[in-house]
Amino acid sequence: MHWIIIAIYGLALFFILLYSLVQLYLVIQYRRSKKQRAVQENGVLVDFPTVTIQLPIYNERYVVERLLDAVSKIDYPQDRLQIQVLDDSTDESKNIAKNKSNELLSKGMNVQYLHRLDRSGFKAGALQAALDKCTGEFIAIFDADFLPPSDFLLRMLPAFKNTTIGMVQSRWAHLNSSYSLLTELQAFGLDAHFSVEQGGRNAADHFMNFNGTAGIWRKATILDAGGWQSDTLTEDLDLSYRAQLKGWKFIFREDVEAAAELPAEMNALKNQQYRWNKGAAECMRKNLWKVLSNQSISLSTKINAVFHLMNSAVFLCVMLLAVLSIPMMLIKDAHPELSLLFNIAVIFLISLPILVFFYWTSERRKETSFLRFAIRFPSFLSVSMGLSLHNAIAVAEGYLGRKTPFVRTPKFNLKSSREDKISENIYLDRRLNPLFFLELLLALYFLFGILLSFQLGDFGLLPFHLLLFCGFIYVSVVSILHSIKLYR
Repeated sequence: MHWIIIAIYGLALFFILLYSLVQLYLVIQYRRSKKQRAVQENGVLVDFPTVTIQLPIYNERYVVERLLDAVSKIDYPQDRLQIQVLDDSTDESKNIAKNKSNELLSKGMNVQYLHRLDRSGFKAGALQAALDKCTGEFIAIFDADFLPPSDFLLRMLPAFKNTTIGMVQSRWAHLNSSYSLLTELQAFGLDAHFSVEQGGRNAADHFMNFNGTAGIWRKATILDAGGWQSDTLTEDLDLSYRAQLKGWKFIFREDVEAAAELPAEMNALKNQQYRWNKGAAECMRKNLWKVLSNQSISLSTKINAVFHLMNSAVFLCVMLLAVLSIPMMLIKDAHPELSLLFNIAVIFLISLPILVFFYWTSERRKETSFLRFAIRFPSFLSVSMGLSLHNAIAVAEGYLGRKTPFVRTPKFNLKSSREDKISENIYLDRRLNPLFFLELLLALYFLFGILLSFQLGDFGLLPFHLLLFCGFIYVSVVSILHSIKLYR
C-alpha cells in the first residue's frame, strides 16, 4: 500500500513540476516580448469596418443599466455600429434592459433588443441565436459587469488589418479589487493570467483563448469554426481552440483594459470557479486529441496546449498531494530505508521558486513592492488551496463527462469596501453547501499534520500544512459568515 501512495504522490508532484516548467517558459516569452508588444500597441484605425457589440445578460438588475450606459459612450461612427442586447432575463431586469435599449434607440443608436423565451444553450445559445442578425464584420462581446472604455474599438480594431487575425482579447481590469481580501486575491491571480499567461502564449505564437468577454471576434472566424456551441461550460475556450485549429491567429492586447467586477462573496466565487474549472476539463475532453493529431501544429505549441487545456488538473494534483501528505510523513518515519527516495523528491520543490518568479513578474508590471508581494503571494496560495476541494470536484466531473447547467455569477455593482450591497442582493444563494463540512474537516486534518510534524520532528511539509490549514479555515469561516449575512 505504501508504494501505491508513493507512486500517486510522485505522479501528482511530477505533473505540477511539468506545469511549473511550462509557466516558466511563458514568463521567459513574456519578458522577451516587451519591445514587440510596444510596436504592436501603436496601431491606428484608418478605415471603420462595421461592428456589432453583443451584450449577453441574464437577470442582471444591478448592472445592466450601467453596462448599456458605458457601451453607449463608445467612440465609433454610429452608422457603422450595431448594439445587440441579448436578454434571457426572467425578472425585472428584462424591463430595465428593454427600457434602456429603447432610450438609446430614441437617441439614434442602432440598438437591437433580443429576448429569448427558451434559454437553451445559456450564454453560448444566446450568442449563437443572435449571430445571423449581426450586421457587423466584427463582433465585440461584453458580459454584464464590464465597463468598456470609450476608445475600446478604436484601439483594438487595428490589429485586424492582418486578415489571418480572428480574435483580439483585451486585458481585464478590476472595479472592486480593494473591496476585501477575497477580491484582492482574485485580482492577484487574474492579473498574472492577463499578463504572463496570455502575453507569453501570444508572444510565442501558441494557442491562447478568448476570455468570454472584453474581446473582439472576426465574424467570419466564428462561422468558420462552427459557431458557438454549448456542450461545455466554457464556450469561449472551446471556440478559441476550434478557431485556432482552423488556422486563425489571435492577439492579446495587454495595454487595452476593460474593467469588471470581481465576485465579492464566497458562493459567487465558487460558482465562477466551478464553471471555469469544469468547463476547462470538458474542453480538454473535446479538443485535446484534435490538437495532438493535427500535423500542422508544432510540437512546442502542442505541449503548451496540453498544459493550457489541463491547467485545471492542478487542483486534482493539489488535493492528492494534500490528502496523501500525512500518510507520506508516516511512511517516511516508518521506513528509514527509503530516505534516499525522499531526498531525491526534494527536486520537486523547484516548482515553488518558479511560481514566485511567475507571479512576481506579473506584480512588477504594477510596480508592487516586494514586501506587499511577499504578503499577498502566500495568502493567494493558501486560499487557492482552500478552494482546491471544490475545484477538484468540478474538474473530476468535467473529465468524467457529468453534465450540469450553466450557473451564473451574481453581480453586485460594487466598487469599494465602503459599499455594502452584498446583503441586499436577491440573486445570492445563501444556503450552506454540504461541501463546507468536508472543507472544515480537511482544515482539522491539516492541523493534525502540523501537530504531527512536531511529534515526528519532521518539518519538511510544515509550511505546506500551514498553508492548507489557513486556506481551508478561511474558506470555511467566510462560507459560514456569508450564510448568516455577516460577510463583507
